[in-house]
Amino acid sequence: MADSSIPGFYEKSRDERLGIVAGFAGLSDEELGILRGSGGIGFEQADKMIENAIGTFSLPLGVATNFRINGNDCLVPMVIEEPSVIAAASKGAKTARVCGGFAASAEKSYSTGQIQILGADDSSVQKIADSEARILEIANQQSRTLSKTGRGAKKVSCREIQAESCRMLIVEILVDVGDAMGANITNTMCEAVSPLIEELTSGRALLRILSNYSVQRLARASATFAKDAVGGKDVVNDMLLAYEFADADVYRAVTHNKGVMNGVISVANATGQDSRAIEAAANAYAVRSGRYRSLTKWKKDKHGNLVGELELPLSVGIVGGIANVHPLARVCTRILGASSAQDLACVMAAAGLAQNYSAIRALATEGIQKGHMRLHARNLAAAAGAKPDEIDGLVKKMIQHKKISLDGARELLG
Repeated sequence: MADSSIPGFYEKSRDERLGIVAGFAGLSDEELGILRGSGGIGFEQADKMIENAIGTFSLPLGVATNFRINGNDCLVPMVIEEPSVIAAASKGAKTARVCGGFAASAEKSYSTGQIQILGADDSSVQKIADSEARILEIANQQSRTLSKTGRGAKKVSCREIQAESCRMLIVEILVDVGDAMGANITNTMCEAVSPLIEELTSGRALLRILSNYSVQRLARASATFAKDAVGGKDVVNDMLLAYEFADADVYRAVTHNKGVMNGVISVANATGQDSRAIEAAANAYAVRSGRYRSLTKWKKDKHGNLVGELELPLSVGIVGGIANVHPLARVCTRILGASSAQDLACVMAAAGLAQNYSAIRALATEGIQKGHMRLHARNLAAAAGAKPDEIDGLVKKMIQHKKISLDGARELLG
Protein backbone atom coordinates (compact mmCIF):
# COMPACT_ATOMS: atom_id res chain seq x y z
CA MET A 1 0.00 0.00 0.00
CA ALA A 2 1.30 3.47 -0.89
CA ASP A 3 2.39 5.53 2.11
CA SER A 4 1.44 9.22 2.29
CA SER A 5 3.83 9.81 5.20
CA ILE A 6 6.82 11.32 3.38
CA PRO A 7 9.51 12.69 5.72
CA GLY A 8 11.12 15.93 4.56
CA PHE A 9 8.78 16.39 1.61
CA TYR A 10 8.96 20.17 2.01
CA GLU A 11 12.75 20.06 1.78
CA LYS A 12 12.82 18.32 -1.58
CA SER A 13 13.17 20.03 -4.95
CA ARG A 14 10.18 20.48 -7.21
CA ASP A 15 11.35 17.66 -9.47
CA GLU A 16 11.71 15.34 -6.48
CA ARG A 17 8.25 16.24 -5.21
CA LEU A 18 6.69 15.70 -8.62
CA GLY A 19 8.43 12.35 -8.91
CA ILE A 20 7.05 11.23 -5.56
CA VAL A 21 3.51 12.38 -6.41
CA ALA A 22 3.64 10.79 -9.87
CA GLY A 23 4.83 7.51 -8.40
CA PHE A 24 2.22 7.57 -5.64
CA ALA A 25 -0.70 8.29 -7.99
CA GLY A 26 0.58 6.45 -11.07
CA LEU A 27 0.47 9.58 -13.23
CA SER A 28 1.18 9.43 -16.94
CA ASP A 29 3.81 11.59 -18.63
CA GLU A 30 0.98 13.75 -19.97
CA GLU A 31 -0.48 14.28 -16.49
CA LEU A 32 2.96 15.04 -15.11
CA GLY A 33 3.38 17.59 -17.90
CA ILE A 34 0.15 19.30 -16.83
CA LEU A 35 1.50 19.58 -13.28
CA ARG A 36 4.72 21.08 -14.62
CA GLY A 37 2.74 23.74 -16.47
CA SER A 38 1.72 27.16 -15.23
CA GLY A 39 -1.86 26.60 -14.14
CA GLY A 40 -3.47 24.01 -16.36
CA ILE A 41 -5.21 26.29 -18.86
CA GLY A 42 -4.25 28.87 -21.45
CA PHE A 43 -6.18 31.92 -22.50
CA GLU A 44 -8.07 30.04 -25.23
CA GLN A 45 -9.59 27.69 -22.64
CA ALA A 46 -10.26 30.52 -20.20
CA ASP A 47 -12.06 32.48 -22.91
CA LYS A 48 -14.49 29.57 -23.32
CA MET A 49 -15.08 29.21 -19.57
CA ILE A 50 -16.11 32.80 -18.73
CA GLU A 51 -17.21 35.94 -20.49
CA ASN A 52 -15.03 39.03 -21.06
CA ALA A 53 -11.86 37.02 -20.38
CA ILE A 54 -8.58 38.95 -20.48
CA GLY A 55 -6.15 36.42 -19.00
CA THR A 56 -5.67 33.73 -16.36
CA PHE A 57 -4.86 33.94 -12.65
CA SER A 58 -2.71 31.28 -10.99
CA LEU A 59 -2.61 30.23 -7.34
CA PRO A 60 -0.10 27.90 -5.65
CA LEU A 61 -0.85 24.17 -5.83
CA GLY A 62 0.66 22.04 -3.08
CA VAL A 63 0.23 18.59 -1.62
CA ALA A 64 -0.63 17.73 1.98
CA THR A 65 1.03 14.55 3.19
CA ASN A 66 0.37 11.99 5.95
CA PHE A 67 -3.36 11.52 5.32
CA ARG A 68 -4.86 8.13 6.08
CA ILE A 69 -8.62 8.05 5.54
CA ASN A 70 -10.72 4.94 6.17
CA GLY A 71 -7.53 2.89 6.20
CA ASN A 72 -6.24 4.21 2.88
CA ASP A 73 -3.31 6.59 2.44
CA CYS A 74 -3.71 9.56 0.12
CA LEU A 75 -1.87 12.67 -0.93
CA VAL A 76 -4.16 15.69 -0.83
CA PRO A 77 -3.77 18.41 -3.50
CA MET A 78 -4.56 21.87 -2.10
CA VAL A 79 -4.79 25.20 -3.89
CA ILE A 80 -4.44 28.20 -1.59
CA GLU A 81 -2.43 31.41 -1.33
CA GLU A 82 -2.18 31.48 2.47
CA PRO A 83 1.08 30.24 4.05
CA SER A 84 0.95 27.51 6.72
CA VAL A 85 -2.33 25.87 5.64
CA ILE A 86 -0.79 22.90 3.84
CA ALA A 87 1.85 22.47 6.55
CA ALA A 88 -0.83 22.59 9.26
CA ALA A 89 -3.06 20.06 7.49
CA SER A 90 -0.08 17.71 7.00
CA LYS A 91 0.88 18.05 10.66
CA GLY A 92 -2.66 17.39 11.84
CA ALA A 93 -2.87 14.31 9.60
CA LYS A 94 0.47 13.06 10.94
CA THR A 95 -0.78 13.27 14.52
CA ALA A 96 -4.04 11.54 13.56
CA ARG A 97 -2.06 8.63 12.06
CA VAL A 98 -0.87 7.63 15.54
CA CYS A 99 -4.39 6.38 16.26
CA GLY A 100 -5.16 5.14 12.76
CA GLY A 101 -6.01 8.31 10.87
CA PHE A 102 -9.43 9.61 9.90
CA ALA A 103 -12.76 7.84 9.65
CA ALA A 104 -14.98 9.58 7.13
CA SER A 105 -18.31 9.08 5.40
CA ALA A 106 -20.50 10.95 2.94
CA GLU A 107 -24.16 10.60 2.12
CA LYS A 108 -25.53 10.02 -1.39
CA SER A 109 -25.43 12.99 -3.74
CA TYR A 110 -28.93 14.42 -3.47
CA SER A 111 -29.70 17.87 -4.81
CA THR A 112 -32.81 19.92 -4.03
CA GLY A 113 -34.53 21.99 -6.69
CA GLN A 114 -37.08 24.65 -5.74
CA ILE A 115 -40.00 26.09 -7.70
CA GLN A 116 -41.56 29.21 -6.18
CA ILE A 117 -45.33 29.34 -6.82
CA LEU A 118 -47.33 32.53 -6.31
CA GLY A 119 -51.14 32.58 -6.04
CA ALA A 120 -51.56 28.83 -5.59
CA ASP A 121 -55.09 27.69 -4.76
CA ASP A 122 -55.96 25.88 -1.52
CA SER A 123 -55.96 22.40 -3.05
CA SER A 124 -52.48 22.73 -4.60
CA VAL A 125 -50.56 20.60 -2.11
CA GLN A 126 -52.90 17.64 -2.60
CA LYS A 127 -52.92 18.04 -6.39
CA ILE A 128 -49.13 18.02 -6.48
CA ALA A 129 -49.00 14.93 -4.25
CA ASP A 130 -51.46 13.16 -6.53
CA SER A 131 -49.37 14.11 -9.58
CA GLU A 132 -45.94 13.26 -8.16
CA ALA A 133 -45.32 10.40 -10.61
CA ARG A 134 -46.12 12.64 -13.58
CA ILE A 135 -43.86 15.42 -12.28
CA LEU A 136 -40.98 12.97 -11.73
CA GLU A 137 -41.45 11.52 -15.21
CA ILE A 138 -41.08 14.96 -16.82
CA ALA A 139 -38.07 15.75 -14.63
CA ASN A 140 -36.32 12.51 -15.49
CA GLN A 141 -36.83 13.02 -19.21
CA GLN A 142 -34.22 15.80 -18.90
CA SER A 143 -31.33 13.37 -18.27
CA ARG A 144 -30.93 10.05 -20.01
CA THR A 145 -27.69 9.38 -18.13
CA LEU A 146 -29.19 9.66 -14.66
CA SER A 147 -32.27 7.67 -15.62
CA LYS A 148 -30.20 4.83 -17.10
CA THR A 149 -28.20 4.48 -13.89
CA GLY A 150 -31.24 4.47 -11.60
CA ARG A 151 -30.62 8.01 -10.41
CA GLY A 152 -32.49 11.22 -11.19
CA ALA A 153 -35.53 12.88 -9.59
CA LYS A 154 -36.85 10.79 -6.71
CA LYS A 155 -39.34 12.79 -4.67
CA VAL A 156 -41.59 15.85 -4.81
CA SER A 157 -42.64 17.77 -1.71
CA CYS A 158 -44.23 21.11 -0.83
CA ARG A 159 -43.70 23.78 1.79
CA GLU A 160 -45.83 26.85 2.40
CA ILE A 161 -44.02 29.96 3.62
CA GLN A 162 -45.41 33.31 4.66
CA ALA A 163 -43.21 36.02 3.20
CA GLU A 164 -43.49 39.73 3.98
CA SER A 165 -45.87 40.47 1.10
CA CYS A 166 -47.66 37.20 0.42
CA ARG A 167 -47.97 33.46 0.97
CA MET A 168 -45.84 31.28 -1.28
CA LEU A 169 -45.90 27.61 -2.12
CA ILE A 170 -42.43 26.12 -2.56
CA VAL A 171 -42.37 22.89 -4.54
CA GLU A 172 -39.16 20.93 -4.03
CA ILE A 173 -37.70 18.13 -6.14
CA LEU A 174 -35.14 15.77 -4.63
CA VAL A 175 -32.64 14.62 -7.28
CA ASP A 176 -29.99 11.91 -7.05
CA VAL A 177 -27.22 13.49 -9.16
CA GLY A 178 -24.70 10.65 -8.80
CA ASP A 179 -21.07 11.77 -9.05
CA ALA A 180 -21.91 15.27 -10.31
CA MET A 181 -22.31 18.41 -8.28
CA GLY A 182 -25.69 18.57 -10.00
CA ALA A 183 -26.57 22.25 -10.30
CA ASN A 184 -27.25 22.31 -14.03
CA ILE A 185 -29.44 19.22 -14.23
CA THR A 186 -31.39 20.24 -11.13
CA ASN A 187 -32.07 23.69 -12.60
CA THR A 188 -33.10 22.11 -15.91
CA MET A 189 -35.55 19.80 -14.16
CA CYS A 190 -37.08 22.67 -12.20
CA GLU A 191 -37.70 24.64 -15.37
CA ALA A 192 -39.09 21.62 -17.18
CA VAL A 193 -41.74 20.75 -14.57
CA SER A 194 -42.83 24.30 -13.78
CA PRO A 195 -45.55 24.52 -16.51
CA LEU A 196 -47.25 21.41 -15.11
CA ILE A 197 -47.00 22.74 -11.57
CA GLU A 198 -48.52 26.04 -12.70
CA GLU A 199 -51.40 24.08 -14.24
CA LEU A 200 -51.93 22.02 -11.08
CA THR A 201 -51.82 24.99 -8.72
CA SER A 202 -53.46 27.69 -10.85
CA GLY A 203 -50.48 29.78 -9.75
CA ARG A 204 -47.43 31.41 -11.31
CA ALA A 205 -43.97 29.89 -11.16
CA LEU A 206 -41.35 32.56 -10.46
CA LEU A 207 -37.94 31.21 -9.34
CA ARG A 208 -36.93 27.73 -10.51
CA ILE A 209 -33.50 26.82 -9.18
CA LEU A 210 -31.57 24.48 -6.93
CA SER A 211 -30.78 25.19 -3.30
CA ASN A 212 -27.12 25.14 -2.31
CA TYR A 213 -28.11 24.29 1.27
CA SER A 214 -27.29 20.65 0.60
CA VAL A 215 -28.17 19.07 3.94
CA GLN A 216 -29.12 15.85 2.15
CA ARG A 217 -25.45 15.26 1.29
CA LEU A 218 -23.63 15.64 4.58
CA ALA A 219 -20.00 14.59 4.95
CA ARG A 220 -18.44 13.57 8.24
CA ALA A 221 -14.91 13.01 9.47
CA SER A 222 -13.58 12.03 12.89
CA ALA A 223 -10.18 11.25 14.36
CA THR A 224 -8.55 10.51 17.70
CA PHE A 225 -5.40 12.43 18.57
CA ALA A 226 -3.32 10.63 21.20
CA LYS A 227 -2.80 12.87 24.23
CA ASP A 228 0.96 12.27 24.25
CA ALA A 229 1.21 13.18 20.56
CA VAL A 230 -0.87 16.29 21.20
CA GLY A 231 1.45 17.40 24.01
CA GLY A 232 -0.06 15.95 27.17
CA LYS A 233 -3.25 16.29 29.17
CA ASP A 234 -2.77 20.01 29.85
CA VAL A 235 -2.60 20.79 26.15
CA VAL A 236 -5.65 18.60 25.52
CA ASN A 237 -7.59 20.46 28.22
CA ASP A 238 -6.56 23.85 26.86
CA MET A 239 -7.60 22.83 23.36
CA LEU A 240 -11.01 21.83 24.67
CA LEU A 241 -11.36 25.22 26.32
CA ALA A 242 -10.40 26.85 23.03
CA TYR A 243 -13.13 24.82 21.30
CA GLU A 244 -15.70 25.83 23.93
CA PHE A 245 -14.82 29.47 23.28
CA ALA A 246 -15.51 29.00 19.56
CA ASP A 247 -18.76 27.14 20.17
CA ALA A 248 -20.07 29.83 22.53
CA ASP A 249 -18.95 33.09 20.88
CA VAL A 250 -19.84 34.11 17.34
CA TYR A 251 -16.79 36.36 16.96
CA ARG A 252 -14.46 33.45 17.70
CA ALA A 253 -16.63 30.91 15.85
CA VAL A 254 -16.36 32.74 12.53
CA THR A 255 -12.55 32.67 12.65
CA HIS A 256 -12.56 29.09 13.95
CA ASN A 257 -14.76 27.95 11.06
CA LYS A 258 -12.68 29.94 8.59
CA GLY A 259 -9.79 27.70 9.63
CA VAL A 260 -11.88 24.60 8.98
CA MET A 261 -12.73 25.94 5.54
CA ASN A 262 -9.05 26.64 4.81
CA GLY A 263 -8.68 22.88 4.56
CA VAL A 264 -11.99 22.16 2.83
CA ILE A 265 -11.79 24.92 0.22
CA SER A 266 -8.14 24.27 -0.62
CA VAL A 267 -9.13 20.79 -1.80
CA ALA A 268 -12.24 22.19 -3.50
CA ASN A 269 -10.09 24.65 -5.45
CA ALA A 270 -7.67 21.94 -6.52
CA THR A 271 -10.43 19.65 -7.81
CA GLY A 272 -12.59 22.24 -9.57
CA GLN A 273 -15.50 22.49 -7.13
CA ASP A 274 -17.94 25.37 -6.55
CA SER A 275 -16.25 26.85 -3.48
CA ARG A 276 -18.86 29.60 -3.05
CA ALA A 277 -21.66 27.04 -2.80
CA ILE A 278 -19.65 25.01 -0.29
CA GLU A 279 -18.88 28.07 1.87
CA ALA A 280 -22.50 29.27 1.81
CA ALA A 281 -23.85 25.86 2.83
CA ALA A 282 -21.27 25.41 5.59
CA ASN A 283 -22.02 28.78 7.15
CA ALA A 284 -25.76 28.15 7.00
CA TYR A 285 -25.18 24.77 8.65
CA ALA A 286 -23.16 26.42 11.42
CA VAL A 287 -26.26 28.41 12.44
CA ARG A 288 -28.81 25.58 12.23
CA SER A 289 -29.29 25.56 16.03
CA GLY A 290 -30.39 29.19 15.98
CA ARG A 291 -26.98 30.72 16.63
CA TYR A 292 -23.66 30.54 14.82
CA ARG A 293 -21.47 27.79 16.30
CA SER A 294 -18.39 25.69 15.64
CA LEU A 295 -18.62 23.28 12.72
CA THR A 296 -16.35 20.89 14.62
CA LYS A 297 -16.85 19.15 17.95
CA TRP A 298 -14.03 18.22 20.32
CA LYS A 299 -14.02 16.02 23.42
CA LYS A 300 -11.86 13.60 25.41
CA ASP A 301 -12.21 9.84 25.32
CA LYS A 302 -11.92 7.62 28.40
CA HIS A 303 -8.13 7.52 27.98
CA GLY A 304 -7.78 11.29 27.90
CA ASN A 305 -7.10 11.42 24.16
CA LEU A 306 -8.50 14.24 22.09
CA VAL A 307 -11.34 13.31 19.72
CA GLY A 308 -12.45 15.60 16.90
CA GLU A 309 -15.51 15.45 14.64
CA LEU A 310 -16.57 17.52 11.65
CA GLU A 311 -19.94 17.43 9.90
CA LEU A 312 -20.94 19.76 7.07
CA PRO A 313 -22.88 19.78 3.80
CA LEU A 314 -20.59 19.09 0.83
CA SER A 315 -22.06 19.40 -2.64
CA VAL A 316 -19.18 18.16 -4.80
CA GLY A 317 -18.65 16.16 -7.96
CA ILE A 318 -16.01 14.40 -10.02
CA VAL A 319 -17.90 14.57 -13.32
CA GLY A 320 -19.30 17.56 -15.17
CA GLY A 321 -18.47 21.23 -14.85
CA ILE A 322 -14.94 22.51 -14.26
CA ALA A 323 -13.96 19.18 -12.67
CA ASN A 324 -13.97 17.73 -16.19
CA VAL A 325 -12.98 20.81 -18.21
CA HIS A 326 -9.90 21.93 -16.29
CA PRO A 327 -6.90 19.64 -16.99
CA LEU A 328 -5.23 20.37 -13.67
CA ALA A 329 -8.42 19.69 -11.71
CA ARG A 330 -8.61 16.29 -13.40
CA VAL A 331 -5.01 15.51 -12.46
CA CYS A 332 -5.60 16.59 -8.85
CA THR A 333 -8.64 14.32 -8.62
CA ARG A 334 -6.47 11.50 -9.93
CA ILE A 335 -3.78 12.20 -7.32
CA LEU A 336 -6.46 11.92 -4.65
CA GLY A 337 -7.63 8.62 -6.06
CA ALA A 338 -11.24 9.76 -5.71
CA SER A 339 -13.52 7.44 -7.70
CA SER A 340 -16.81 8.96 -6.54
CA ALA A 341 -18.24 12.21 -5.24
CA GLN A 342 -18.42 10.56 -1.82
CA ASP A 343 -14.69 9.76 -1.89
CA LEU A 344 -13.92 13.41 -2.62
CA ALA A 345 -16.26 14.65 0.14
CA CYS A 346 -14.57 12.35 2.66
CA VAL A 347 -11.14 13.76 1.83
CA MET A 348 -12.40 17.33 2.06
CA ALA A 349 -13.97 16.70 5.47
CA ALA A 350 -10.76 15.07 6.75
CA ALA A 351 -8.72 18.02 5.48
CA GLY A 352 -11.01 20.45 7.30
CA LEU A 353 -10.71 18.51 10.56
CA ALA A 354 -6.91 18.21 10.27
CA GLN A 355 -6.59 21.93 9.65
CA ASN A 356 -8.86 22.75 12.60
CA TYR A 357 -6.84 20.50 14.92
CA SER A 358 -3.57 22.22 14.01
CA ALA A 359 -5.05 25.70 14.34
CA ILE A 360 -6.53 25.02 17.78
CA ARG A 361 -3.31 23.39 19.00
CA ALA A 362 -1.19 26.30 17.81
CA LEU A 363 -3.54 28.84 19.42
CA ALA A 364 -3.62 26.93 22.72
CA THR A 365 0.18 26.58 22.90
CA GLU A 366 2.71 28.82 21.16
CA GLY A 367 0.22 31.09 19.38
CA ILE A 368 -0.73 31.14 15.74
CA GLN A 369 1.84 33.65 14.52
CA LYS A 370 5.07 31.80 15.29
CA GLY A 371 4.64 29.07 12.71
CA HIS A 372 2.57 31.19 10.32
CA MET A 373 5.10 34.04 10.17
CA ARG A 374 8.02 31.67 9.62
CA LEU A 375 6.26 30.36 6.53
CA HIS A 376 5.15 33.86 5.55
CA ALA A 377 8.81 34.93 5.63
CA ARG A 378 9.30 33.48 2.13
CA ASN A 379 6.63 35.80 0.76
CA LEU A 380 8.23 38.76 2.56
CA ALA A 381 11.65 37.88 1.20
CA ALA A 382 10.30 37.81 -2.36
CA ALA A 383 8.41 41.07 -1.81
CA ALA A 384 11.62 42.69 -0.57
CA GLY A 385 13.28 41.93 -3.89
CA ALA A 386 15.27 38.79 -3.11
CA LYS A 387 16.17 36.70 -6.13
CA PRO A 388 15.01 33.05 -6.15
CA ASP A 389 18.44 31.77 -5.11
CA GLU A 390 18.61 34.34 -2.27
CA ILE A 391 15.26 33.62 -0.63
CA ASP A 392 16.19 30.63 1.56
CA GLY A 393 19.27 32.37 2.94
CA LEU A 394 17.33 35.56 3.65
CA VAL A 395 14.56 33.63 5.40
CA LYS A 396 17.14 32.03 7.72
CA LYS A 397 18.51 35.47 8.58
CA MET A 398 15.03 36.86 9.21
CA ILE A 399 14.26 34.04 11.63
CA GLN A 400 17.67 34.24 13.32
CA HIS A 401 17.39 38.01 13.85
CA LYS A 402 13.64 37.82 14.62
CA LYS A 403 12.89 40.31 11.88
CA ILE A 404 10.01 38.65 10.05
CA SER A 405 8.62 41.73 8.37
CA LEU A 406 8.94 43.47 5.03
CA ASP A 407 11.17 46.16 6.53
CA GLY A 408 13.27 43.51 8.22
CA ALA A 409 13.65 41.60 4.98
CA ARG A 410 14.73 44.74 3.14
CA GLU A 411 17.22 45.62 5.87
CA LEU A 412 18.82 42.16 5.88
CA LEU A 413 18.83 41.97 2.10
CA GLY A 414 20.46 45.36 1.66
